[in-house]
Amino acid sequence: MGKLVLAQFLFYVLGGLAGFLRRKNPEHSNRIACVSALAAGVSGMFYSAGILLSGKGIALSFRGGVPLCGAVFLEVDALSAFFIFLISFLSVPVSIFALGYNREYFGKKNVPLLGLFYNFFLLSMVLVTMARNIFVFLTAWEIMSLVSYFLVVTEHENPKARRAGLLYFVMTHAGTAFIAGAFWLLFSASGALAFDAFRAHAAMLSPGLKNVVFFCALVGFGTKAGMIPFHIWLPEAHPEAPSPISALMSGAMIKTAIYALLRFIFFFLGPVYFWWGAVLLGFGIFSVLVGILYALMEKDLKRLLAFSSIENIGIILLGIGMGVVLISSRQPIFALFAVAAALYHALNHAAFKGLLFLGAGSVLSGTHTRNIEELGGLIKKMPWTAACFLTGSAAISALPPLNGFVSEWMTLLALFSGVDCEGFGIRFFSVVLASLLGLAGALAATCFVKAFGIAFLGLPRSPRAECAREGSRSMKIGMITLALSCFGLGLAAPVIVPILGKLSGELTTEISGNIPLIHGSFLVFPGGWSQISLPWVFGVMAVSLSVIAAAMTVFAGRVSVKTGPSWDCGMRGLTPRMQYSGTGYSKPIRRIFSFLYQPSRKVEVEDEGYSVLRTAKHFESGIRPLFEETIYRPMAKFALYFSEKAKRIQTGHIQIYLGYIFVTLLALLLFTRVSS
Repeated sequence: MGKLVLAQFLFYVLGGLAGFLRRKNPEHSNRIACVSALAAGVSGMFYSAGILLSGKGIALSFRGGVPLCGAVFLEVDALSAFFIFLISFLSVPVSIFALGYNREYFGKKNVPLLGLFYNFFLLSMVLVTMARNIFVFLTAWEIMSLVSYFLVVTEHENPKARRAGLLYFVMTHAGTAFIAGAFWLLFSASGALAFDAFRAHAAMLSPGLKNVVFFCALVGFGTKAGMIPFHIWLPEAHPEAPSPISALMSGAMIKTAIYALLRFIFFFLGPVYFWWGAVLLGFGIFSVLVGILYALMEKDLKRLLAFSSIENIGIILLGIGMGVVLISSRQPIFALFAVAAALYHALNHAAFKGLLFLGAGSVLSGTHTRNIEELGGLIKKMPWTAACFLTGSAAISALPPLNGFVSEWMTLLALFSGVDCEGFGIRFFSVVLASLLGLAGALAATCFVKAFGIAFLGLPRSPRAECAREGSRSMKIGMITLALSCFGLGLAAPVIVPILGKLSGELTTEISGNIPLIHGSFLVFPGGWSQISLPWVFGVMAVSLSVIAAAMTVFAGRVSVKTGPSWDCGMRGLTPRMQYSGTGYSKPIRRIFSFLYQPSRKVEVEDEGYSVLRTAKHFESGIRPLFEETIYRPMAKFALYFSEKAKRIQTGHIQIYLGYIFVTLLALLLFTRVSS
């Protein structure tokens, strides 16, 4: 196992550096970078799966010594192995896809540098999950943030990309400040930098200190995860990055924040508190509803997917939050089920959201636009992309027998399990949360009917859509691999859930995880309320469709079939302007939730002074960016105002600067004197 870990590191480093050294030949550089990342991902999947199955971890130490840190320790326990598997699993099809997709950048971008950043981005995410002291964790975290920033601004000549990169840079470092604060508090209490010391000292932490550490960790990691209201960077940065990077950022990078949050809550802070779970549930359901509602309004295909990622992070937080609530309510078996649901959804989201971003990348490569109002009819021009995007849309809409259905079903039951707890508040709000999650599921289905229907069905709405072309072979292989995994992760639930049950048992309770969650091919809720078998569902659906297809084949031979033009409502010649637009499709939702969207519209009419001579009409509609205008713009204005005032101390006179140094030194001496 240890050799596979080192092999993964070696593939990432050599893939990045060797590809960069071949910078005079972009084709060779791109091939080296992508194939090395592919090999590293396969290595990571093998050893992480072995650890999850065997329960035996791997520990590595590098005793060269690091200033302020000493020896560097890396470890892969079950929790780390799960997230390494997630990262590695997604990186394999993404690397295959990037092999063809990156050809778009030949002669336009520095492809060797892109390959270098790509490999180091993957390596940094793996290191984040392996780090076992503050120094290594924050170093890997910062590398991950910086490398992903450079990937976001790949198209730096575009002002939107530069703005998105700046916003991401500011928000991720604001989150890092809270993370560093949480670690500093743990270090002050334990006197050590190692994670093992935090876990050993957890029972001795005061309640007040634990609450402050939890708050700092929630804000810091919630910012990286895209949790509302700390999400504003995500719908800006993800669309501007190259599509393979968007898939990794949404499918894997934001999950590193979930990993770290789990480690803080269940390892570093000891016994959990009820209100922690309530806060996680509040942020979770808020992210679910607001994320999918904003996704429904988007015209930009990749921004729509980015807002949908916020919704799915909310679903994961609902599972974790309910797990914390159930632990504090002395319901360990239900808590185990809730956390297992959160982990399962994290893995499933990596599959279907990675697939959808790759599908969006294929559309962008084939049409050179992300605006769904300019698409249409792509199912004929890009049939493979259409089939894969449809699979991802069905999975994210939680339709059986795909993987998204299983984890959302588990999360829904975990929320309902609160009715078995004592206290009217828990019982009432568990039902409310479950109902709101059901509403979000319906909205998600509506959102992806819009995304697929407007983009792939009907008539082309622009010359770009008319001239669309299917992606290269490697792009199709990458998408098909993830599409098949959406089926596989759903049908393999009887194998996956016991593994996740064992892992969540180690996180949440002393129970070993040998809980009867599986009965044959059926997935069973511990309360006995519900059970389901995805293999049986798939089998019934397959048999039904086969019977229908056979019947149609038999009867089709007895009936004469005539082919004619589509019905055109009595109007000769259908045009793209007669189709539903994305804006028109989502308008009822916009009107129902107008209190959130606060929509605006602008109408310009040219009639030369007479209404009957109206010659032109321009119509614009939009929604208010609520969080940006109410929270972040006032904060930015205050920061600029304060900075303008602070500039007055920059006089340019060395005597004044020496005075500042003298006053600071005097204050430090006085502080030291008082402290001693």
